[in-house]
Amino acid sequence: MCDRDERGIEGDTQHTAVSSQPMENHRSHRWDWSTVPVHEAVGMVLAHDITEIRPGEYKGRAFKKGHVIKEEDICHLQRLGKERLYVLHIGKEELHEDDAALRLATALMGEGVEMQGEPKEGKINIIASRDGLLKIDAERLKAFNMLGEVMCATLHSNTLVRKGQVVAGTRAIPLVVKKAVVEEAVKRLKAEGERLKTNGVIEVKELRRPRAGVVITGNEVYYGRIKDAFAPVIERKIRAFDGEIVGIYYAPDDAGYIETRLRELMDAGADLLITTGGMSVDPDDVTRFAIRALGVREMHYGSAVLPGAMFLVAYVEKSGVRSQKSGVRGQRGSPKNQRFFGAEQSEVLNTQHSTLIPILGIPACGMYHKTTIFDLVLPRILAGEQIGREELAEMGHGGLCLNCKECRYPLCPFGK
Repeated sequence: MCDRDERGIEGDTQHTAVSSQPMENHRSHRWDWSTVPVHEAVGMVLAHDITEIRPGEYKGRAFKKGHVIKEEDICHLQRLGKERLYVLHIGKEELHEDDAALRLATALMGEGVEMQGEPKEGKINIIASRDGLLKIDAERLKAFNMLGEVMCATLHSNTLVRKGQVVAGTRAIPLVVKKAVVEEAVKRLKAEGERLKTNGVIEVKELRRPRAGVVITGNEVYYGRIKDAFAPVIERKIRAFDGEIVGIYYAPDDAGYIETRLRELMDAGADLLITTGGMSVDPDDVTRFAIRALGVREMHYGSAVLPGAMFLVAYVEKSGVRSQKSGVRGQRGSPKNQRFFGAEQSEVLNTQHSTLIPILGIPACGMYHKTTIFDLVLPRILAGEQIGREELAEMGHGGLCLNCKECRYPLCPFGK
C-alpha cells in the first residue's frame, strides 16, 4: 500500500457516457465490468478514464480507458485518491483492442512493411520497411472493412513512399471485441490471399534502378531547327530513381532509323527504352511503327490520362547474359545526334537482362507539362508491373491533371 502524495494531488473520474457507469459498446453488447479494490486490479482493464490534477501545473488524463493495470500503477492510482476502480473482465471469447490490433496488422501486412512499435489506444500503424511503391489490394481492404468492429485506413495505392513512412493504420473499433470477429477477418484475408496468390493487403514493392536508352524523334530537332527540350526532362526523371542513362539518340522521322537506334540501345544494355515525340496521327509521326517493327510482344497505344492520351507502352523480348564491353554505337551519325554517358568506357559483365524490356512512348506533352502519365507509369514499371490496356483504362479515374500554377504532385488528386 502506498501513501498519498503529500503535495495534495487529487483525482476525479471522467466517464465516457452520461451515466456514472462505463458505457455500453456500440453493438449493444454490455461489457462485463465490476468494481474492485485498486490493489487487486493488476492485469485488469480500466473501464474509464482517470484524470490527474496538479494545481497550477497540470490537468489531464493520467490513465486511459482500456489501459491494462500494472503493478507499478498502483501507487500512482492511490496518490490520485483511487481505492476502487471500474474494471473490465475480458472473457475467453473476447480480445482487448490492443491484442486485436496486433493480430489484424499481422494479417494485413505483405512484403516491405512492418508495424510501428506497439499498439497505442487500440491502434497500430503500419510503416514502410523500405523505399518503394505502395500497393494496396483495394477489394480485399473493402471486404475487411465491411466486417464492422475492425478497420484499416491506408494511403492511396501506387504512392511512392520512403522507409519509415506511415502507410496504414488498423484497429478494432470497440474496446473489447469478440475474438470470432478478429478470427474471421484474419481468415478472410488469408483465404483471399491464397486464392489470388498475393501477399498481404498492404505491401511496398522495391523499385529497380533503370538503365534507360532514349530516342528523341523529330526532323525539327534532328536537323537542328529547334532546340531539344526532352532530354533534360527524361534525364531528371530517370535519375530521380537512381537510374542510369545508357545513351540518347536523336532521330529523324524515319521508322527504320528509329528502329535501328532502339536495337543499338538494347545491345548497349538498356533495360528500359523511351521514345519521345512522333505519337500523334500526322503522316510524319512514325515512332509507333518503328516500335512495332522491333517485334514487340504487345503494344498499347492511347491512355485515359490527360496529359498523356497519346502515350504508348510496349514490351519486347530480350534475354541473355552479356560479357562484353557495352556502348552505344552510332551509325553514320554526327556527334550532335548521339549522346553517351560513359557507356563506351564501362564494362558490363554478366548482366542478366529481363526477358521483357518495357518501351514507353511519350507524346509531346511530356516536354512542357511538369507531370504527365509518364510519372504515373514509370514507378509501376520499375516495381515490376506489366502495364496493359486494362491498367491504362483504369487510370481514367483520377487521371485528369488540374494544371495548377504551382505543381504539388504527388500531393494532389492526379493519378489517385
